[in-house]
Amino acid sequence: MDAGRTVRYARRRAGLTQRALAAKAGVPQPAIARIERGAVTPRIDTVLELLGAAGFTLEVSPAIGEGVDRTLVRAALARTPEERIQAATEAARNLRTYLDAVGDRGR
Repeated sequence: MDAGRTVRYARRRAGLTQRALAAKAGVPQPAIARIERGAVTPRIDTVLELLGAAGFTLEVSPAIGEGVDRTLVRAALARTPEERIQAATEAARNLRTYLDAVGDRGR
């Protein structure tokens, strides 16, 4: 995460100047300028305070592509379009068979 870029984004989206954000968050304006410039690495509580003052929060989520088994993707891409259609058709048939077996009547 780039703290400076994140704070600057939140501040601008909130329509705040650095001075206005400083007043709302109780953080000196020069400190916000240094954070946004990347001159310092702020503590996480400072980032959370600045984001909160701008009406934003920080959310943790998995990195894109993490935990993806790329071998399955490569194998699927190695198939011809016709093979992909056949596999999708078979998967749809299997799903219908399963749903019928468990009593899915919500059609």
